[in-house]
Amino acid sequence: MKKTLLGATLGALALSIAALPVHQAKADEMGACLITKTDINPFFVKMKEGATAASFAHNVDLSTYAGKIDGDNETQVQAVESCIAAGAKGILIAASDTKAIVPALKKARDAGLLVIALDTPLEPIDSADATFATDNFKAGEMIGKWAASQLGDKADDAKIAFLDLSASAPSVDVLRDQGFMKGFGIDIKDPNKIGDEDDSRIVGHDITSGNEEGGRKAMENLLQRDSGINVVYTINEPAAAGAYEALKSFGLEKNVLIVSVDGGCPGILNVKDGVIGATSQQYPLDMAYKGIEAIANWAKTGEKPENSAGLNFYDTGVNLVTDKPVDGVPSISVEEGMNRCWG
Repeated sequence: MKKTLLGATLGALALSIAALPVHQAKADEMGACLITKTDINPFFVKMKEGATAASFAHNVDLSTYAGKIDGDNETQVQAVESCIAAGAKGILIAASDTKAIVPALKKARDAGLLVIALDTPLEPIDSADATFATDNFKAGEMIGKWAASQLGDKADDAKIAFLDLSASAPSVDVLRDQGFMKGFGIDIKDPNKIGDEDDSRIVGHDITSGNEEGGRKAMENLLQRDSGINVVYTINEPAAAGAYEALKSFGLEKNVLIVSVDGGCPGILNVKDGVIGATSQQYPLDMAYKGIEAIANWAKTGEKPENSAGLNFYDTGVNLVTDKPVDGVPSISVEEGMNRCWG
């Protein structure tokens, strides 16, 4: 398998970590739950690593659950109910559907659990007690500015494909998408909605479910609309890898600039190899580690975590990773990105 793909090796590793409790909770110990969108995407594998490490450091019995695919709200609701029934003290959740999950999480909070959203803010955001996340709008804005700067005067005539996450358009999907548009210089109209823009440079949007196969299919669909696409925004790096393979199958890969968000080690290698031009790196291990710390502290002191100054969430940081820096857009090198990937 070519190293530009994020497929079989990581998928097999992730699947070997089943969505089951890490160890059985004891009646006299504190329990916590981590609920992710999937247990296949390497991003959530790393998040699980962070939560697991923190659970051992803070004597927390951690149970982990995941949806079958990105967008699987029903399985996440069942996981929340299991956490309530088990008497957990808190839940960390990367929600697949940021609106539909809210009633289940209200039940958890009413039952006395601390609920912390990871990576993906709930709608409304105060449906969780706290949110530990990347500034996803900023992440999108950084890759948008970088792409526009790379194109220079040609940005005015760009043909842009948007490879988004899911039909439910969770907040992380909207924030990254709309951030990219702002950075690129597109009038985003309603910043809370995908697809209401009227900029002629937009070829279209398609959804990927955040995986490689979805990225490939979405790219093929949009190429049918316009084979002259020369900029591709992707919700994450698995989708970017799929888009690249679709472009390559048509001999178009050298004519298109792909940008993304995530910053995992495989994605950074794709930046090094020129598959992705630049990516915004976030830190899921740190999100989950700090989330477990917060639950442990709340259980002992009753103190809820505080937001970052001037924000309505706790910002876990973001960096643009590229070996082609541009003026006005701070970035780190591929080498530094590899050293920091998803830490």
